[in-house]
Amino acid sequence: MSGPRGLYIGGCWRLTKTVQDIISPYDGSVVGRVCVGGGQEVLDAIAAARGAFAVTKDYSSGERSELCAGIAAGIAAKKEAFAGTIALEAGKPLSQARREVDRAVATFTIAAEEAKRIGGEGVPIDLDPATKGYAAFVGRFPIGPVAAISPFNFPLNLVAHKVAPALACGCTVVHKPASRTPLTAVMLAETIDDAGAPPGAYNLAICGKPAAELLATDPRLAMLTFTGSAGVGWRLKEIAGRKKVALELGGNAGVFVGADADLPWAAKRCAQGAYAYAGQICISVQRIYADRAVFDEFVRLFLEEASKLRAGDPMDENTFLGPLIDEESADRVMKWVEEAVRGGAKLLLGGGRRGNVIDPILLTGVDPKAKVSAEEVFGPVAIVEPCDGPGDGIARIDDSRYGLQAAVFTNDIRTIREACRAIEVGGLIVNDYPTFRADNYPYGGVKESGSGREGVRYAIEEMTEPRTLVINFNPGL
Repeated sequence: MSGPRGLYIGGCWRLTKTVQDIISPYDGSVVGRVCVGGGQEVLDAIAAARGAFAVTKDYSSGERSELCAGIAAGIAAKKEAFAGTIALEAGKPLSQARREVDRAVATFTIAAEEAKRIGGEGVPIDLDPATKGYAAFVGRFPIGPVAAISPFNFPLNLVAHKVAPALACGCTVVHKPASRTPLTAVMLAETIDDAGAPPGAYNLAICGKPAAELLATDPRLAMLTFTGSAGVGWRLKEIAGRKKVALELGGNAGVFVGADADLPWAAKRCAQGAYAYAGQICISVQRIYADRAVFDEFVRLFLEEASKLRAGDPMDENTFLGPLIDEESADRVMKWVEEAVRGGAKLLLGGGRRGNVIDPILLTGVDPKAKVSAEEVFGPVAIVEPCDGPGDGIARIDDSRYGLQAAVFTNDIRTIREACRAIEVGGLIVNDYPTFRADNYPYGGVKESGSGREGVRYAIEEMTEPRTLVINFNPGL
């Protein structure tokens, strides 16, 4: 095995005395080693980002676009290497890891195009005699260095959703990756460097939680964008001071299946949405409410689809769900399931475990207060319950402190309209699973699922601020 990979600060690679082994969540093998920085390295990264902002804020639209396009091309050229690294350190099945790489390429490509479209507008202000001859022009300007803290489950594309819009609008970045999956971030840093980013435009600060808090508290950073747990995210916002904060904090996605739904399609997509990447997706299908008239048939079809999904080695091309990220997470998921069963729930599917690999689990008769219903499971667990029509199903979906995405399977426009009105979420998906996401639409949550929006153009709006120019064309008159 080669030596440990370093931090990337100010355009240079830096080694530290503290070294961390990166462990495969599937078989416990060491898949790489990285250096871990402390407070000084984070401060140096912030200083580098601050210094580089003096350069990037004056980049032309064409220069910003060219940089993002170059990064996209670099990721595409190393698709298999990126996918293999994601599969090894995150336990994501290879087919899904490749899809993540493709999406990251798309995200940077979208950013390359959006860099050309950051415009402004003229505002007529000659509304009375005192402002006759005056004109106002509003443009958008980068706010400054951005702190980006990313999770383990999408170690490339969720990073791209923070880094790509920042570079597209002229901001610089200090990035702290998840401690479980830093190797993908190292590869991205290499790709950004190869694309010709100015030193300090992107900085990789692999560090622990105490040092990471500097990314929230340091006033030289203009914004913090965080994806992770609700507890950590809201605490970081509390200590962030005056900087802008965008939070994506997970969810508890609910689905309504109507009596008029295409049941085979709904069952297939709900099964895939519940168990892809072992449920370690913020918009994984967790709660399903099927109209009582079709409940039994939907459950039969769901179980049939779930039986086709193979759990096991993420490096196996046929695997659909691999391991949970670590033993602690696997233990927690099993304890939550056992708690639900003790409370009266019935296990319709699954329950087997091999190391950190848990077979797909489906429960019914779950107490709404049980953790598998009320909290974010972040594991291969779904619940299915009968409901008394659209009104009941919609109300039960909305009965959650989370609000990221939800879905309804129906062809009734009245049900669609009512779901859109009544379910308090950032996105509602009709006739597909709530796990759906396109990388150019606004993505984010409400309630305890966070604040702010990702999706390249919408993130650019978060990372820029309007500035007004007023001109008096007739001075002295």
